[in-house]
Amino acid sequence: MCVASKVVFKDYIPNQNVLFPPNLSELIDIKHPVRIVSNIVDGLDLKSLIHRYKPGGTSSYHPKMLLKVLVYGYLCNIYSSRKFEQALKENINFMWLSGMSQPDHNTINRFRSQRLNGQIKEIFTQIVLLLEREGIVNLKTAFVDGTKIEANANRYTFVWGKAIKKSKERIEQQLEELWNYAQSVAKEELKNTESVDFRAIDKEKVEAAINTINAVLKEKKVPSKVRQKLNYAKKNWPKNLEKYKQQEEILQNRNSFSKTDTDATFMRMKEDHMLNGQLKPAYNLQISTNKQFILHYSLHPNPTDTKTLSPHIDSFEKSYKKVPKELVADAGYGSQENYNLLKARKIKAFVKYNYFDRDCKTKQVTASQNNPELAQIRQKAFDLLKTKRGEQLRKQRCHDVEPVFAQIKHNKGFKRFMLRGQNKAEVEIGLISIAHNLQKMAFTG
Repeated sequence: MCVASKVVFKDYIPNQNVLFPPNLSELIDIKHPVRIVSNIVDGLDLKSLIHRYKPGGTSSYHPKMLLKVLVYGYLCNIYSSRKFEQALKENINFMWLSGMSQPDHNTINRFRSQRLNGQIKEIFTQIVLLLEREGIVNLKTAFVDGTKIEANANRYTFVWGKAIKKSKERIEQQLEELWNYAQSVAKEELKNTESVDFRAIDKEKVEAAINTINAVLKEKKVPSKVRQKLNYAKKNWPKNLEKYKQQEEILQNRNSFSKTDTDATFMRMKEDHMLNGQLKPAYNLQISTNKQFILHYSLHPNPTDTKTLSPHIDSFEKSYKKVPKELVADAGYGSQENYNLLKARKIKAFVKYNYFDRDCKTKQVTASQNNPELAQIRQKAFDLLKTKRGEQLRKQRCHDVEPVFAQIKHNKGFKRFMLRGQNKAEVEIGLISIAHNLQKMAFTG
């Protein structure tokens, strides 16, 4: 006869008091990434960050604790300051990192956007140099690539450089028409008047020209449409020209900017695998990697990668007091200016040019009849890329730098900045780069 066994459950007494409260450290695995974050940040020199605090007033949360919380949050795909505040109350990893401190979301956001502004690159550099000392990465070979990340800005409030140019041309044309009409009606009165250059007008010139036209036509009988246009011009054109001048100063060499984040430029974003997308305010993120660790990063308002290489190398040298000996990049960087730049900086350029893949099939370098220097540059680049070292680096590039973007944008879901302005966006890139390196260090160590 078979006797049915009795079901036995483990003890479950949720309201039972604990004689000694548990140590949070005992609840965290010894190899958990949060311990890597804590140990690395503890070893950093944060004197320059601490010096940003002024004495007096109430006590402040320690910047080392806040930095640990932010880095670990970005490692865990947490970017909102309110979610940080929630995690500090609910997540034992965050509670252990903060020593049970509970700064609110305003404190966290102020630290991120103000205290770390101008400091995060130095902190990131210290971590990379630590990785180099440990033999995990080397700064001699850098794989460079770029991606676009959407800015925290309104997608539908923008200023276009072409629109400004057309508006100024329209004002110039209409002002010239009014001046010509005034000359036809009151030629004698305008005989001794200084001529106006309608191709280089500004606020003062427009105001002077309109006042002159109004003065000579004051006693004349003119159509009401002309009066209306003069009144509109006097009221709006000087003000508009002043606005256009300010907008051109913001634009500089760009073709557009967002009104809600003037540092962001409208760029065509790749939304899906078919590369369909739309224009959105964004920044061009450039990174240098080695063994899928980020060695360096820089943020640019340029939509294309070609013009970002020079400032990227400059900032690399500023951080490490040296430049890489080898630089590997795709055809987006293969311009004559960039080849000459790398040659001048004594960097071996494993950089494709536009016709490289076609030249590999035809086994003949594409000539340039109008630019013999470019033809020579292409020949040297082709020969270098076809060496054994060149082939090795070309194969390595696609699985060194590109997976880092996949990790940041797909796995971490970081596709849009939380903060506005290029300086604040660079803080976020610094945090996401530190988090990426420490996470990889934890999982590969």
